[in-house]
Amino acid sequence: MRGESTDDGVGEPTDDGFTDPVEPLPLAEVLSAVEATAPLVHHLTNDVTTSETANVTLHWGGLPVMADAPAEAGDMAAGADAVVINTGTASTTDIDAMVDAGRRANEAGVPVVLDPVGYGATPHRVESVGRLLDAVAFDVIKGNAGEIRGLAGEEATVRGVESVGENDAGLPDAARALAAETGAVVVASGPTDVVADDERAHELAVGHERMGSFVGSGCMLASTLGTLAAVVGEADGAPGSTTEAALAGCAAYGLAGERAAEGDPAGPASYRTAFMDAVAGLAAERPGVDAASRVEEV
Repeated sequence: MRGESTDDGVGEPTDDGFTDPVEPLPLAEVLSAVEATAPLVHHLTNDVTTSETANVTLHWGGLPVMADAPAEAGDMAAGADAVVINTGTASTTDIDAMVDAGRRANEAGVPVVLDPVGYGATPHRVESVGRLLDAVAFDVIKGNAGEIRGLAGEEATVRGVESVGENDAGLPDAARALAAETGAVVVASGPTDVVADDERAHELAVGHERMGSFVGSGCMLASTLGTLAAVVGEADGAPGSTTEAALAGCAAYGLAGERAAEGDPAGPASYRTAFMDAVAGLAAERPGVDAASRVEEV
């Protein structure tokens, strides 16, 4: 993070060696589609970052709702435009509600995003995410390098909710393998983001190192991905596929991180505020930025 296309997804290599994955990556049009649609994004999410995920959804132009009570989670999911499931602080009862919400969303044709926070750190997290993957068809799975490697069946070290000692070597292959196994678009966030479907993987050179300086940046990326997945094919300029939505979401999120760092905020709290302002600014201004030059097929 710092950092299936309807038209076959990948364009021709550019002079700088990068591959243009969509022709082009029109962030202004995508953000306009979010504004026009105002998608309702239902979250069953991490107690630590509920406010951050609600606010980033709102700032992109979506409508956040956090309805995780078992009595209503499924009903809310069926009527939403996207569902984001985050296992960061999930109890067994929470997982029950997540399974119900995910199933109801699948039945209603509502896209579902999974953020398997801390997968591999404890047996409970492994079992919980396994239950979700068995019960729900996810459109997007977003995690850090350790979470994605672990889900792909590779050796990975996760301490608490953080990936430890990982490098980028082989990560696109792990993401592509997980995409092939699950049918989801897989996003592995890190110094360079990876977006993969079952056919190809891309790296995005976008974002700023300070995006990791406050708690919740990964959760907020999942909400961003849910907001853009909600508008696939729904309006003029909207992404034509979930892969395009994930590429645009990672690009827009990383650009907001770069913009937030321009004023050199004094510390992590002021940077977080600047980041939220940058998200809202990008959504409102919708600058004509073609981020395709930041994307490379690997």
